[in-house]
Amino acid sequence: VQLTESGGGLVQAGGSLRLSCVVSGYVYNPNVYCVSWFRQAPGKNETVASVDIHDNILYADAVKGRFTLSRDNAKNTLDLQMDSLKVEDSGTYYCAANFLVCSASLDDSGYRGQGTQVTVSS
Repeated sequence: VQLTESGGGLVQAGGSLRLSCVVSGYVYNPNVYCVSWFRQAPGKNETVASVDIHDNILYADAVKGRFTLSRDNAKNTLDLQMDSLKVEDSGTYYCAANFLVCSASLDDSGYRGQGTQVTVSS
């Protein structure tokens, strides 16, 4: 399974960005893989949002109401729409996939992308 992120960049606080993750690989089946977005920053390593094999979507409390996760199984993409961005949303965002269950951390994920940088300025 390969994951490729795109869409990061520099934005002012209050602005929006849309991250996209393309999942590929002959073994990938969205019905058996949980796909998540994680973010890392100095002193921070957290799950942002996940969609599990039952299509349940979970968000971190810090992003609820501001971020929206969407998955297109036909295109094997997982998009993260980020609105009302805050400075504390800055970090490197990673897309990751894990077989059957959502992993608790990026390091525990079976597969991960290279990451895309998000910087929110004040």
